[in-house]
Amino acid sequence: MKYIALLRGINVSGKNKILMKDLRALLVKTKLSAVNTYIQSGNVCFESNETDTIKLALDIKNSIKEEFNLDVPVLVKTFENINYIINKNPFITDTIDVKKLYVAFLWKKPRDTSKLDTFDFGKDSYIICDDVIYLKYDIGAGRSKLSVRIIEKKLDLIASARNWRTTNKLLTL
Repeated sequence: MKYIALLRGINVSGKNKILMKDLRALLVKTKLSAVNTYIQSGNVCFESNETDTIKLALDIKNSIKEEFNLDVPVLVKTFENINYIINKNPFITDTIDVKKLYVAFLWKKPRDTSKLDTFDFGKDSYIICDDVIYLKYDIGAGRSKLSVRIIEKKLDLIASARNWRTTNKLLTL
């Protein structure tokens, strides 16, 4: 089966540095096949006979911890799941500037969204659908209060966000 691993917080501002060639080699060593990376920010496509995405995420996380001594949150999604997420984005319209769109992938579906729902994000908006948050940044992701750290804090979940272009690109790897 084909999967995409989303690693949060690697190679950002010189922190948690992992060379993609080293990451690929590690994942091949851990019995994943057809391993391919996209850009330096922790997007890994691979194949595995394992069907449990939680187990895959934990195996990758533990391998990274052991090999690089980094505690990196990892989420794993199937290609089918990513395709579904792309096709169901409620913000997609003929007039939307896709540069404003992001997707926050969550460890699991949030139980309680009230802490996030009551926070004022100005013109930025979000829609939660199961274990995904569709984000629309009117002022830009870098200046928004609607950050991954806030999402994680308010929902008490691990999250990793990708811009719309990267999310779509993952399907072509």
